[in-house]
Amino acid sequence: MNGPVAVRTVDTADMRPLAERLFEELRLLSADGAGVTRECYADSEARALDFFRTVAESHGLICTVDRASNLMVTLPGDDLSKPGLIIGSHADSVPHGGNYDGAAGIVAGLLCLIRLQAQAVTPERPVRLLALRGEESAFYGRANTGSRALFGLLTANDLNARRQGNGRTLAEAMASAAADIDAITQGEPLLSKGLASAYLELHIEQGPVMVARNLPTAIVSGIRGNLRHRRIVCRGEAGHSGTVPRWLRRDALFAVSDLMMRLDEHWSRLLERGIDLVVTIGECGTDASRHAMSRIPGEVYFSFEVRSQSYETLEGFYELLHSECRAVADQRHVTFEFDERIYAEPARMEPALIERLKSLSAGLGLATEVLPSGAGHDAAVFANAGIPSAMIFVRNRNGSHNPDEDMALDDFLQGVELMYAFALTAGS
Repeated sequence: MNGPVAVRTVDTADMRPLAERLFEELRLLSADGAGVTRECYADSEARALDFFRTVAESHGLICTVDRASNLMVTLPGDDLSKPGLIIGSHADSVPHGGNYDGAAGIVAGLLCLIRLQAQAVTPERPVRLLALRGEESAFYGRANTGSRALFGLLTANDLNARRQGNGRTLAEAMASAAADIDAITQGEPLLSKGLASAYLELHIEQGPVMVARNLPTAIVSGIRGNLRHRRIVCRGEAGHSGTVPRWLRRDALFAVSDLMMRLDEHWSRLLERGIDLVVTIGECGTDASRHAMSRIPGEVYFSFEVRSQSYETLEGFYELLHSECRAVADQRHVTFEFDERIYAEPARMEPALIERLKSLSAGLGLATEVLPSGAGHDAAVFANAGIPSAMIFVRNRNGSHNPDEDMALDDFLQGVELMYAFALTAGS
């Protein structure tokens, strides 16, 4: 594409008060004392979706619920018979999270549709908003459940996973939200064939890069995939801290510490080679009913996650994990037990859509930088299902998955302008 695309823009002045009100009312709906909690397939997520529906309908938009219990918002006259642009994001949050993770994309899509309706603008192809459920993995281990259900991608293991290890199953939770659990269990695709010609998602950046580089908006090149275990258990032998010498110990905690240092060393060496990789042990502990200062830990549990934009890197580091577990087990006389592996595929955003966003950004006087996403998003599911996909990042301070997310409204409205311009020109 040569030069910036000419864009017909709409003044955002009248959108600012509405955006402010939407974010504030949403925050109050899901406030938990520290931040916000919108648990997937539970009352708090449902309240958020009901709120979005009420706002949409009050502006003359049409709302329906799909068979995965996601909310679809369309313009009047859209009979869903033609392929269109789906603007998507998620309504749920992590426990005690921030108000913008996921919700910013839904609010952005709502503002675009409200503007199209108010201005009586007919885009070159239909524009639809999809408010997705269950993007976060915090409650059931599997991320992107609302979008994966649309493509028949939820497995029996996914559906049988229990809430944080001991609650109701994901299948039970989805059924309680009126999802077609029989079709989902059978892996039946729920998204009408040909409904989506492209997918676009606006999201806050969840790291510090855009703040450091002073970028209000950016365009996403690709999304890291991940390999995870919710729970790995190292089993040794409990004993008295004063009576068992080191050479006879089967100390599970020292074994896990040894394993973590080995993995960190591998990670460091791979980074030196320029390989894209992040590794996290997000949970680690001993049984609180048994641990004591004078007791050698006989059992330690921990989670494991590795992320990369490369499938080969993910699988390679996963093999290193198992190799080092075997080595530690031999040296420290312990065993390692793994629960079911959870895999989310890496995804590349559509190059032609990236170029269109860059050109539109230039025409609007916005930044044209392209950044990778370290966090997972529903856009990866759509992209890997063969739907051309793109993402817009908006600057956000203080990280994410915490109550201190800080997205400036000016930055957000610039992202909305870019989304609106894309919606108007996406068919050209």
